[in-house]
Amino acid sequence: MQSIMRDILKVLLLVIACALWACSEKDMVSGELGGDTEGEAGYREDPDASLDGYFEGEGAGGAGNGNENSQAGKITAGEWRDLDHWDFWSKLMTVPQADQSGVDYAAYCEYWGLYTNNRVAVRVTNNEGVAQRDVPVQLVTADSKNLYQGRTDNRGEVNLWIGLTQRQEQIDTASLKLIVNGVQQEAAVAVTGWGNEVRWNECKASVTATTDIDIAFIVDATGSMGDEIEFLKKDMTDIIGKASTLNASAQIRTAALFYRDEDGDEYVTRVNNFSSDLSATQAFIDAQSADGGGDFPEAVHIALETGLQQLSWREGNSIRLAFMLLDAPPHKKAPVLESLHQTIPMYAQRGIRIIPVAASGIDKPTEFFLRSTAIATDATYVFITNDSGIGGEHIQASVGDYEVELLNDLLVRLIKQYME
Repeated sequence: MQSIMRDILKVLLLVIACALWACSEKDMVSGELGGDTEGEAGYREDPDASLDGYFEGEGAGGAGNGNENSQAGKITAGEWRDLDHWDFWSKLMTVPQADQSGVDYAAYCEYWGLYTNNRVAVRVTNNEGVAQRDVPVQLVTADSKNLYQGRTDNRGEVNLWIGLTQRQEQIDTASLKLIVNGVQQEAAVAVTGWGNEVRWNECKASVTATTDIDIAFIVDATGSMGDEIEFLKKDMTDIIGKASTLNASAQIRTAALFYRDEDGDEYVTRVNNFSSDLSATQAFIDAQSADGGGDFPEAVHIALETGLQQLSWREGNSIRLAFMLLDAPPHKKAPVLESLHQTIPMYAQRGIRIIPVAASGIDKPTEFFLRSTAIATDATYVFITNDSGIGGEHIQASVGDYEVELLNDLLVRLIKQYME
């Protein structure tokens, strides 16, 4: 009898121990997320919701290895592509305080000298109606003056701009011509303004395209990024590992460029050029840290210049993505604006899509600049949210409904999307 009682007691103690362990694990996970956190538009009542798949390795560790101690797979973010929500963007540009924030969003056009009121939307397919990727498209005047250039994305789409850096109200559309893959189009050019339904210029071409991809990370490494940079570094290396598994036939190259500011910092830019050795990029990223800065604006313009001058982007027949992670705007100076006005269209011309990732500290003028940069290069806007409880306060983006995702999953989704 005593033996039986001892066995029963052992079982009861084991059950109690397991229950206590489970409760402590639940408290630990809830504590990491800051409990029930009301972030931006993606409020989640379940504190574990933003970690869906985390403990199965879908959002944590290098390439989804399920390492629970990793700092990857914890930052949350949203995504909004203004080119796909033209009515929403048009209202922000034409109706003061359209986002109900009390901010006159349209005033930032003059502030940054960036105007999107004359959009030339182009769609390129072959004779079978299949979208053609990485086709060069140029908008010119009747006297062959170049207005804007770009390259089609995986949907066969590209957007060109009239007066992107110098506002133009009156457009003589009869003088405009499109040159698609070197061939001038005969059809009249349709221009879409703010508040108008998007008018697509349908063009024909046939090219051979691959899913080879260049992925660069351009990262603000000043002191204000210190609250998030360690998590962002882990996410970046995790993304590189996951990207390598997306398409076995694609040649994937990665690069990284970290930048600070011009006055007194240890460096302005540090560059690790494109390489098919993905572990080399991961090691470079892991060795960086946040420091310096001081004032709010940073050397964004130099980072973008360096991204063109020192990174060896493939010139054709490929996909090119530049993820720009930052929490501060460029300096508001005439030489800086002149640089940006020249550099951003050059990214578009080369088919390099600048995808901003806005961290804590971003204000409304900076949000406008980043979204305009994404628009000008046929990209999308990504913004970190408060849902994870990581980093400082993140402003509510002036966007419509969006889904809260883990940042690394979101960026991998975008990479996969552009490779389709």
